[in-house]
Amino acid sequence: MDIAKTLSLSFVMIAGPQILSAIFLATTKKWLQNSLAFIAGAAVSVTAITTLAFVFIHGVSNKSNSKHIGSWLILVLVTAAAIHKYLTRKQSKPPEWMGKLEEENPKGSFRLGFLLLGVFPSDILTSISVGSLIASQQHAWVQILPFVLLVVLFLALPMILILIFGKRAEAFLPKARDWMNKNSWIVSEIVFALFIVLMINNIRS
Repeated sequence: MDIAKTLSLSFVMIAGPQILSAIFLATTKKWLQNSLAFIAGAAVSVTAITTLAFVFIHGVSNKSNSKHIGSWLILVLVTAAAIHKYLTRKQSKPPEWMGKLEEENPKGSFRLGFLLLGVFPSDILTSISVGSLIASQQHAWVQILPFVLLVVLFLALPMILILIFGKRAEAFLPKARDWMNKNSWIVSEIVFALFIVLMINNIRS
């Protein structure tokens, strides 16, 4: 059940400028190189932050007999991430810097993936929450990988669609981009709410 919780947060990680950037890069001239570089940068960033949180909480939990070590911290982090996602939900259009992605190169795409998944407040809080939850429940570090891999898979979807469907995907992706820009925050808030309820149940049990 704890692993299922962490996997549910993978959608939250990509909802917003993250998946929008993946869609933009999938339609650039160097779409394959840019998409792979962007995904690689994101994978490095998410893995690093989640691992740091895991190591910290794992070390703390080894020095404590508390059954719910880190649970309150995780609850606060996820709640803060949910509030931030809600407050930044209204975006009439993608950020201006996305218009420059058409001329992006693989190096810049890697940097963009690393920063987007590692700097956005909601993403930082979500990554820390996942690492902390896995550590506090005494799971092995390897349990972080399904979360990272699912984040990567979500970000790779635009590239995969282009590879499979070609021109049809190019016509579909702008529509998907617009829908995500308007509605992804709703799905994110639902995921956050379910996660918070599950964490409260854990603390009370």
